[in-house]
Amino acid sequence: MTMLSFRVEDREAVAAQRWADRLGVGRSQLLRDALHHHLVRLGAEAEIAAWAAAPLTPDEGALGEAADWGPAEDWSDWADATR
Repeated sequence: MTMLSFRVEDREAVAAQRWADRLGVGRSQLLRDALHHHLVRLGAEAEIAAWAAAPLTPDEGALGEAADWGPAEDWSDWADATR
């Protein structure tokens, strides 16, 4: 694990400590979780932008259409065929 050190406004440090106390976790854990969630969100936003910049080709979209067809036949009545 790598140690990060940074400065924050006094009011933000107090708020972080209050939330840590309220949640019953250490302040470091609260900040680790907050950083993790923020990085996950940023990654998701970058992935959305990549998908928007390069939408599916018609060939790739055809796979989604095939998935919408559902099963070709209802085989549920064959469930007891091996008994």
